[in-house]
Amino acid sequence: MAAIPPVSDGGPDDPVWYPLQHVLGIDTFGANLFVASRADQTLVEVHDERESGQQELYVTLEGEALFHLDGEEARLERGTALAVTDPSVRRNAQALTAGTALLIIGAGPTSFASTWNPRHFEDIRRPD
Repeated sequence: MAAIPPVSDGGPDDPVWYPLQHVLGIDTFGANLFVASRADQTLVEVHDERESGQQELYVTLEGEALFHLDGEEARLERGTALAVTDPSVRRNAQALTAGTALLIIGAGPTSFASTWNPRHFEDIRRPD
């Protein structure tokens, strides 16, 4: 296990950023943790992933976050997740409470090949 030091984009309003991907030497997907020091702090800047083709998974580990997804809103409370599988969706997120911790995982456009036995998922529906 590695201690994860925080880094900064340099802005005074930036959340605390833990660069999991970099510190752990991960090369096949992105992984970062952002922690809000105050409510209403931006955790995810407005962006889309058209250029990268990346899909992103957001998991709220603590607190609550408000997402804007192409004009729609989604509130993520502690222990909830949101997948943005369409790279063209414009998205951003703000912390609704101080201490909101948002884990973000992203991967490129190539399909993931699971090594799990497909029988494990026979009764679990995948979204269309």
